[in-house]
Amino acid sequence: MALGLAVVVMGVLFGVFAGAEAPAQTGQAPAGAESTRVSELLEEFPGADRQSVLVVASREDNGALSQGDLDGLERLGVEIGAQAAPGDAGPMLSEDDRAAALPVPVTVGADNAENLEVIKTLRADVAAQAPDGLVLQVTGGPAFGADAAAAFDGADVTLLLATILIVALLLIITYRSPVLWLIPLVVVALADALAGRVTAAAGDLWDFGFDAGIVSVLVFGAGTNYALLLISRYREELQRTDDDRLALSTAWRKTVLAILASNLTVVLALLTLVLATIPMTRGLGVPAAIGLLIALVAVLFVLPPALAVCGRRLFWPFIPRPGESRDQGGVWRAVASRVLKRPVASLLGGLALLAVMASGLFGTSVGLDQVEKFRVQSESAAGLETLSAHFPPGEAQPTYIVADSAAAAEVTAAAGDVEGVVRAQPAGVTDDGSLTKIMVTSDYSPGTERSLDQITDLREAVHPIAGADALVGGAVATDLDAATGSEDDLLLIAPLVLAVSFLVLLVLLRSLIAPGLLLLVNLASAVAAIGAGAWLSRVLFDQQALDQQVPILAFLFLVALGIDYTIFLVHRARADAARLGTRAGVVEAVAHTGGVITSAGIVLAGVFAALGVLPLVTLGQLGLIVGVGVLVDTLVVRTVIVPAIFSLVGDRIWWPGTLQGRESRP
Repeated sequence: MALGLAVVVMGVLFGVFAGAEAPAQTGQAPAGAESTRVSELLEEFPGADRQSVLVVASREDNGALSQGDLDGLERLGVEIGAQAAPGDAGPMLSEDDRAAALPVPVTVGADNAENLEVIKTLRADVAAQAPDGLVLQVTGGPAFGADAAAAFDGADVTLLLATILIVALLLIITYRSPVLWLIPLVVVALADALAGRVTAAAGDLWDFGFDAGIVSVLVFGAGTNYALLLISRYREELQRTDDDRLALSTAWRKTVLAILASNLTVVLALLTLVLATIPMTRGLGVPAAIGLLIALVAVLFVLPPALAVCGRRLFWPFIPRPGESRDQGGVWRAVASRVLKRPVASLLGGLALLAVMASGLFGTSVGLDQVEKFRVQSESAAGLETLSAHFPPGEAQPTYIVADSAAAAEVTAAAGDVEGVVRAQPAGVTDDGSLTKIMVTSDYSPGTERSLDQITDLREAVHPIAGADALVGGAVATDLDAATGSEDDLLLIAPLVLAVSFLVLLVLLRSLIAPGLLLLVNLASAVAAIGAGAWLSRVLFDQQALDQQVPILAFLFLVALGIDYTIFLVHRARADAARLGTRAGVVEAVAHTGGVITSAGIVLAGVFAALGVLPLVTLGQLGLIVGVGVLVDTLVVRTVIVPAIFSLVGDRIWWPGTLQGRESRP
């Protein structure tokens, strides 16, 4: 009956939220940033819906362009609407005569998905009219956005299939059963599907965009972890009683507090993102929290009746029976016992490993340019490389200054004097003539450190001009403001995430010392994982920098998800310590939870690794860092460092609480 009710409720919810679509991800810089204000002002200029892309032409033999090549390119310009007639402003020839750039105005859509169709049509027209012997590449701002949208065509399906395959494989290995793995996988998959619809509706209601792939990974990873903890305890209880339903009920009661605390920690940590200034970061918090709450409800209220219907035969061929050996986790018990014999050496060894991993932060920079942000090559990126080899690299993405028209000449002159500026020229006025748009072409590649420094120099040059009210924007300025905003968000969100984790541990353990020590270890583990991930990105994938969003998201996931395993272990350790004392209790806790925590960690690491199938380098780096962090957290922190700390501190770790009053057997 309970299972039928759960199915009906989920079916109704699927129907209610069917067809919901979240708004597209927009806004890389904070709402009040200078580049954002420039973007808003540019909407007031005539033809604001028209932007230029560049058709970059070079010869197949890499030789100099002939007059015939230029004539053919000029005819192409007329055919695709770049020129009204021959003789109009046509292709620009590079100084080495080996490349030409043809500006083509296009009508842009509301988002990259709409621009994709515009750019596809343009590229088809260019290919159909291409002069013989020339290689033509369409690049520029709208083309980059379109290629980003194209790169994600079918990516969500690929990510979902990869995630399901990884989870299924790891569950089969964990349970050693041809049947059992299907139940939690189906329940979590249904939760993910429902979460996708509910979060889309929430995004539409509150008008925020987010990355659905990250939400899906969190739902699968956390949901599978909760299921592993519940089913592991269910298996343990089946060795104590013939009554399947009693075993399941006992397992539910003994794990629900740990699962709730784990979920609450991550949900509250995610909700701190609503305070972020970067729109794409802020937009992730609420949908991800909703997704995890749906995973929690599915595991606590849909999975148990499904398990109850199947009974203990679900574990076939290794069906647990009463009276079987309860000496579970022999390997983990041996490891914990060895740690307790030499707690100082174990603690120092574990911390030394974290320190070595953290050293990967030395030499790590943050910020990727346009070409580096995508794992797969695109025509716009290839076109930018061709353009940069023969023209000032900033031709593809100029900087725009909006200023009072009365001071436009002075602003233009000041901008032109900034180092690295190739040219600065007026590019339009508003209908009332009050504002002038000034286009600045840089000699630096967009997104590089020099181009970002140049934005700062431009602002310092034009801001002091009296009466100009000059503002500097454009794609590179947006990158700079996004970087600044991301740094501010990290400094704000990181302490809040730590505070949330501390409060949850405080309530769960009723202690001041244990939460403080555990949080310090978790913080060290997170920093170590980010350092190791950054080093691996450089060495294995030649990614010399982390994307701007990676540090804050990686820190949040590493701390919040790492606390999950702390909760699983220490919640059990407190119960066992009440019977056996702290040192013996932590050995017992490691023995009983070592297997499930390791399995959960491997599943979560595998799920985050699935982000690597996506073309965006940001998600690949995030998956790598979190995957490494979860494995280290599982195999080193929870197995070596935490037991060593408990051994050294002893019963004082529960201060000001006590272990008086024996608790019932967990």
